Amino acid sequence: MIDSQIRPNGITDGRIILAMAALPRELFVPESRRAVAYMDEDIDIGSGRALMEPMALAKLIQLAEIAADETALHIGCGTGYATALMARLCNKVIAIDEDQGFVDAAAGNLSALGVANASVHQAAHAEGWKAGQPYDAIVIDGRVPSVPKALLEQLNDGGRLVAVVGDQTVATATVFTSNDGAISSMPAFEASVARLPGVVVDRPAFVF
Repeated sequence: MIDSQIRPNGITDGRIILAMAALPRELFVPESRRAVAYMDEDIDIGSGRALMEPMALAKLIQLAEIAADETALHIGCGTGYATALMARLCNKVIAIDEDQGFVDAAAGNLSALGVANASVHQAAHAEGWKAGQPYDAIVIDGRVPSVPKALLEQLNDGGRLVAVVGDQTVATATVFTSNDGAISSMPAFEASVARLPGVVVDRPAFVF
């Protein structure tokens, strides 16, 4: 996975490469899917959710530029793979998921790996985890039609939020940065990843 998917696709942060090499990705997928755990594709983890393909995840986390002394928020943690990856890059990770089953699974996986600087909570994906704010980095694990304002408001000054944003199957990985209360955004790359439930766009009603 590292030599065929990660290094050739612009992953230059050695910390991410080392973290992905060390983490047993098969631990985070159903037993029936472990044979394909390292394939460059989304892996079905049940309940309509997927473990994001390694290349897209690595590029997204690299885009967040997570530093060793920072605190990060992981939205839609699923079974906890990206949470464990982020925990190797920064001081503290708070992970949330709307599905209590995934919260329990992620907490169990993190405990099994001895990850002590991450916590997992049940919460709405669109609401984040205000009790832990502000965050230096927020990673949304899955495609969303737009980024909720509530999440952007939880960024520290200079903080970054990364997400794959768009309504179509192929969408745009984008980094949002908070500076003095203003949010700027910059598109980075195109990706096809599974949609994260719980984040919707309020559209105005059609008027005749």
